[in-house]
Amino acid sequence: MLTIYSTISYFIFTLLLAAFGVLTLLPHSVVGKPVEEENAGSSALLQRVKRGWVWNQFFVLEEYTGLEPLYIGKLHSDMDKGDGSIKYILTGEGAGTTFTIDDSTGDIHAIQRLDREVKAQYVLRAQARNRLTDRPLEPESEFIVKIQDINDNEPRFLDGPYQATVPEMSKIGTSVIQLTATDADDPTYGNSARVVYSILEGQPYFSVDPKTGVVRVSLADMDRETRENYTVVIQAKDMGGQLGGLAGTTTVNITLSDVNDNPPMFDQRLYQMSVPESAPVGSVVGRIWAKDRDIGVNAEMKYSIIDGDGRDTFDISTDPTNLFGIITVKKPLNFENKPSYTLKVEGANTHLDPTFRHRGPFKDVTIVHVSVEDVDEPPLFDSPAYLIELPEDAEVGTVVKTVSARDPDAANNTVRYSIERSSDPEKFFYIEITSGALMTVRSLDREEIGWHNITVLAMEMNNPSQIASVSVAVKVSDVNDNPPSLSHYLEAVVCENAKAGQLIQTVTAVDPDEPLGGQHFYYSLAPEAANNPNFTLRDNQDNTAWILTRRGDWSQHDQTVFYLPIFISDGEQPVQTSTSTLTIRVCSCDHEGNIMSCNAEAYSLPASLSRGALIAILACIFVLLVMILLMLSLRAHRKKPYLCDEVENVHENIVRYDDEGGGEEDTEAFDIAAMWNPREAHHHLAKMRQDMLPEIESLSRYVPQACVMGGGGSDSNVHGYVLAKLLEADFDPCAPPYDSLQTYAYEGEGSVAESLSSLQSGTSNTDHEYDYLNDWGPRFKKLAEMYGVLETNSPPMW
Repeated sequence: MLTIYSTISYFIFTLLLAAFGVLTLLPHSVVGKPVEEENAGSSALLQRVKRGWVWNQFFVLEEYTGLEPLYIGKLHSDMDKGDGSIKYILTGEGAGTTFTIDDSTGDIHAIQRLDREVKAQYVLRAQARNRLTDRPLEPESEFIVKIQDINDNEPRFLDGPYQATVPEMSKIGTSVIQLTATDADDPTYGNSARVVYSILEGQPYFSVDPKTGVVRVSLADMDRETRENYTVVIQAKDMGGQLGGLAGTTTVNITLSDVNDNPPMFDQRLYQMSVPESAPVGSVVGRIWAKDRDIGVNAEMKYSIIDGDGRDTFDISTDPTNLFGIITVKKPLNFENKPSYTLKVEGANTHLDPTFRHRGPFKDVTIVHVSVEDVDEPPLFDSPAYLIELPEDAEVGTVVKTVSARDPDAANNTVRYSIERSSDPEKFFYIEITSGALMTVRSLDREEIGWHNITVLAMEMNNPSQIASVSVAVKVSDVNDNPPSLSHYLEAVVCENAKAGQLIQTVTAVDPDEPLGGQHFYYSLAPEAANNPNFTLRDNQDNTAWILTRRGDWSQHDQTVFYLPIFISDGEQPVQTSTSTLTIRVCSCDHEGNIMSCNAEAYSLPASLSRGALIAILACIFVLLVMILLMLSLRAHRKKPYLCDEVENVHENIVRYDDEGGGEEDTEAFDIAAMWNPREAHHHLAKMRQDMLPEIESLSRYVPQACVMGGGGSDSNVHGYVLAKLLEADFDPCAPPYDSLQTYAYEGEGSVAESLSSLQSGTSNTDHEYDYLNDWGPRFKKLAEMYGVLETNSPPMW
């Protein structure tokens, strides 16, 4: 039988053997078969074997600090003869790492530090085996090693430090916060985990319950305005607070919250303020403040004007922070009428706490004195606006209205009047500068302008910057000054088959006047047409009239147009009349009265001219126009010079090649020798440029003076050369007209070369000087040679 002994159990086992004899425990877990029975065969029945003391659990203290491994217990088998043939094996939790066993003696030791807070117990299994065959000699036995707690953990406040709030003026015993400390030791074993609370710092203001950890107020009437924040240190100690127990501390920051326990109070009993009289309504005059030692909503105020002569002139409101009172202008001010005001203002808390009503009243009163400052104000008209009605037939110079303005200041400066020009651009009115009399300077016409909106300005003499304006609306009333006239096109039609008494036209009249009673028109034929045998007029008394025929048998051949004068008058005074002529045409109509054709005398054609003849006349006119256009085109074409090259500019004497010239060294474009030898002039046409043929023969007009060595005979040579070239040009169909006049625009001033135009150069008999070409550099060298003066005193060529 495998027996497990511990140091304690071995001692108890010895005592029990001495007192009661041998006691055998047979737990189910250690029941097994002896080696002898196994050797007898598996078919033999299992029998109970007499066993010694079995101890399947024991306790070991945690946190062993000795230098040697901690002895836990011993395994021993009844079959162990002490010859070393049995090997003890330990398995389970921590076997080999935390616990080791001597396989020969069965001694069990702990080789690592045990901590109950990490693991409270270990379950291990032990077995005895044959060292040689490794066969089990005993069934496996299980035992438990329990770690006994010691007080090795202090209480801890896991959520510290703490923040707490309690209203000021709280009563003694008011709960502030509850603290809880935790101890990792075993609460079921001893007093290691029994915690007691105490206060180390924060007396006499606060206290803590030793058992529950509730922090309470221990001092009455703590005032936030005196001290707002408190720091309290709480200690939690295990072992029931006894000596030797472990302790932990935490900090509680306690803040006193505000309550409305202080009434407001103005810092001044009298406020002095001033405001200019020109301040508009709503302007801020100043602000006042009833200070309150409380904060937040407990300090919010409401202000009101409860008395004073400025109660209706000024107003007071609370600013967005609900702390200050803002005094504003409620009505316009006038220094001349009242220079100062007195206000009695009250400021009161808006949130009251019934608990502290006995500390009230929570309001205060102050006096505000407001002085109105005098400002140089613009003139003031006696009326904000003027409305005037004036008949349109009012004479020029009629006084429309006399406006009046005065200086409201005490100085009462003189006022001058004027009309703003933009309000009367056509200058119908004029205002007298000193009296303010507004009068007309042009005739009025209601039918053109019915309303005149004038702006009158008033300016102080001593301060022209002070200007006031007022609107004067002049309504032009109607006067019957326009005669009526027919409203439609003055033309009517009568059919040839019309009968006597037939209606041919209804006429109406218009009048630009607008009488109050409405328009009333009266119609009649003019006196010269009163006995008209063809037409008559009937007044319908509704502002319309009918034109009726007096006879029938109308014919276009007899007369195509009739003129009927109509006399019209209105019903207002003075009566206005007019005569309008109605043109009546005779037309051919069908039996339903639809017009077929009307031939007016003014637009009729001769009876002998038919439609075909009209078409023929128009065709001839068209052919004539075409011929005229053709002749003009041919004439313009004949005037155009015939040139070999159509794109050549006839106004330029330019020799054009398809390649670039050789510059000053290119002398093959023309034969300059012809200028020296007249006998070679007739060979000029045969001597051409060798590389290509120019489109226009070049005409050399100048000869370099440096090449002329002869005397007076050179003039005849040049003269003959010019005549030959002239003859050549006359018979050359491609030569341009050299006698054409070239017109150049003005070339400006400031050029060193001056004007290049040759116009009017022939009017001067003086020789031109070209010596300056020598100063223009190498590029003008050739020109200098051609036109400049030689260093030798050679005679000129011309």
